[in-house]
Amino acid sequence: MNDWVTKKWLNGAVVFIARNGKIVFHKSAGYNDPETNARLDKNAIFRIASQTKAITSVAVMMLWEEGRFSLEDPVSKFIPSYDNEKVLDKFNPKDTSYTTVPAKRQVTIRDLLTHTSGIGYAAIGTPEANSIYAKNKITAGLDVKDDKLADAMSRLGALPLMFQPGEKWMYGLNVDLLGDLVEIWSGMTLEEFFAKRIFQPLAMHDTYFNVPQEKADRLVNFFIEDSTGIKKEGKAFGQLDMTYPLKKKEYFSGGGGLSSTIYDYAVFLQMLLNGGEYNGVRILARNTVRMMTINQIGELSLGEDKFGLGFAIITDRGSRLSPSQAGTYSWGGAFSTSYWVDPKENMVVLIYRQMWGVNIAETDKAFKTLVYQAIND
Repeated sequence: MNDWVTKKWLNGAVVFIARNGKIVFHKSAGYNDPETNARLDKNAIFRIASQTKAITSVAVMMLWEEGRFSLEDPVSKFIPSYDNEKVLDKFNPKDTSYTTVPAKRQVTIRDLLTHTSGIGYAAIGTPEANSIYAKNKITAGLDVKDDKLADAMSRLGALPLMFQPGEKWMYGLNVDLLGDLVEIWSGMTLEEFFAKRIFQPLAMHDTYFNVPQEKADRLVNFFIEDSTGIKKEGKAFGQLDMTYPLKKKEYFSGGGGLSSTIYDYAVFLQMLLNGGEYNGVRILARNTVRMMTINQIGELSLGEDKFGLGFAIITDRGSRLSPSQAGTYSWGGAFSTSYWVDPKENMVVLIYRQMWGVNIAETDKAFKTLVYQAIND
């Protein structure tokens, strides 16, 4: 980690590794602000973006265990605008007009959890999805003003799917929609549900949609690497104000809105590795966790991997490509945070950075090798 900082591959990083239920590594390296020599603290708060999805998926499965819905229920049972779904047929990029064909079947809750619904992503998706969603004021869910989650997700239901439900795997706004459904099923906002049902029971005291002002100084800076080196950057995607975790919001993106510490998220992952329980508190039944962490997309393609209910899953075939064992489940966030859980090694691993640059992928590869070579039974 120090070597990567010295080489100016990144400004800093925090790493957490637990094995057999014990912390074996929890350290930071580098700087939160190289200009002032402010070090990166291992307890700093990071924007975890799409790592929010796993927490939303757990919330969904908690409510499923309570009998609030069936995984095969159509979304239209709870949000009427999804009742008469259409699928994109032809798209004209010159004037953004398009034609549709009827959906062969309705989108189900299982489709949302597995990203096989046909719903695309706003702003970071395909050109067709980006265009259609932008025209209808559908966003990726961060720093949203003058809109409500329920209103946005209702508008989404009237827009065309990018493919027939169940026929492909494509990353999309599925988990933002699941967040809206959690609010419908529970009668709470997503912020309230997370706090009362997940964060407080697990003592995750530093995980928020709205980072409180008394913890504002713990929110890390964001960096971008370019031809001149690594520099602090106030915006991402050219427009996203990276102070968004500090802005009071009521639009809670289940797909990307949380900020957290590496330790808090490690507790969440250890709960899953333990079969749904942590420190005497049970969040999910062990067979629910089993369902979430096995292949749920059949023969659909996700490279060499598969997808469960909220996680990428390494297959026997895919395990040849890295030291991670088959059954390892993982995901990450857009601002260079990532994690994996290797049940066969009884191991939870996270690496957090908050930057974009050409060397992020290289450090990821090296990091995985370094973690596994350190195992000495």
